[in-house]
Amino acid sequence: MDDELYRLAESVGNALKQRAMMLATAESCTGGWVGEAVTAVPGSSLWFDRGFVTYTNEAKQEMLGVAAATLEQHGAVSEQTVREMASGALNNSRAQAALAISGIAGPGGGTEEKPVGTVCIAWAFANGAVASEKRVFAGDRREVRQQAVERALQGLLERL
Repeated sequence: MDDELYRLAESVGNALKQRAMMLATAESCTGGWVGEAVTAVPGSSLWFDRGFVTYTNEAKQEMLGVAAATLEQHGAVSEQTVREMASGALNNSRAQAALAISGIAGPGGGTEEKPVGTVCIAWAFANGAVASEKRVFAGDRREVRQQAVERALQGLLERL
């Protein structure tokens, strides 16, 4: 892991500790990379509760409670889906903050409407606040995934 991502994960951990909050993650295209980044920080067990890697639609439904209708109407890569993923991570954990990521990392799978590099990220909090955004990142599969991890952690830090 590069130093910048480590420092970002460490900053997220410090912000969560200061607020006595725990984090849960729900990842699809990043395959647990956020979980890897945060657990690289010593003492992360004080602020990281658990991570869900839900790559298939079935896993999103079974583990996080994403509605079949949401997936059918909006697709796995949508703000609606990641909002439900983040809320599901909160509901199925002891965390007070959650983030979720779903995207098309490539090299295939893109469409005109959702090109390769499209990533949706959401953040949910125990107080009921939920936010989401859609980004289109440039680069190869690894670069798209890394940018998604960085943006998810940065977005969480901004919201804390």
